Amino acid sequence: MYSSKSLTKVRVWDLPTRIFHWALVLCVLGLAASGLIGGSAMVWHFRLGYTALALLLFRIVWGLVGGRWSRFNAFVYSPSSVINYLRGRGAPEHSVGHSPIGAGSVFAMLIFLLAQIGTGLLSDDEISFAGPLTRFVSNASVSLATNYHANIGKWVLLALVVLHVAAIGLYLWRRQNLVGAMLHGDKELVAEVPGSRDDAVSRTAALLVFLGCAGVAAWVASLSAL
Repeated sequence: MYSSKSLTKVRVWDLPTRIFHWALVLCVLGLAASGLIGGSAMVWHFRLGYTALALLLFRIVWGLVGGRWSRFNAFVYSPSSVINYLRGRGAPEHSVGHSPIGAGSVFAMLIFLLAQIGTGLLSDDEISFAGPLTRFVSNASVSLATNYHANIGKWVLLALVVLHVAAIGLYLWRRQNLVGAMLHGDKELVAEVPGSRDDAVSRTAALLVFLGCAGVAAWVASLSAL
């Protein structure tokens, strides 16, 4: 064990990344609940879906220009890195941001969330609710999207969420509090590594990026009224 004096506090998760993470958690929970309830709750299902779309668009942009450890290039690993990590020969940077396994989980979650939101925009329950993009594609495409959204995608996401929570529990059992780091942004590390920029300028930039992404989501939502 290392003494506390040998540890260095590093800002790993910038505030925009942390807000994105917890906002997306709330959106996913709300989407699951409103989708299960159905009926009038579907109004909120759509609203939360557009909010989730804005958040996901923001994360894509922030993955290119955000804080050091929030950028995608910080957790894109080669196959050999993944194999070495699984064999217990991980590199020092694997303990800073997302590990190779954690990175795979993040990318899978983002991809399948985008698929779920995208198919939701193309879905039609043939009762009272239809996605804003249904009129731009064929009936066959709408049928395929609706089937995936209602019968496949949600179960894939549920499995990913369960695995994600189980991994967090495993790390906590190993005395690595991943939840705490995503709340306050810092990790105490043995090796000195560059931290993520997290100041007024970067936070303002993140706000502007999100407003732009929210504008795109609002435009998509407005297509249903045309």
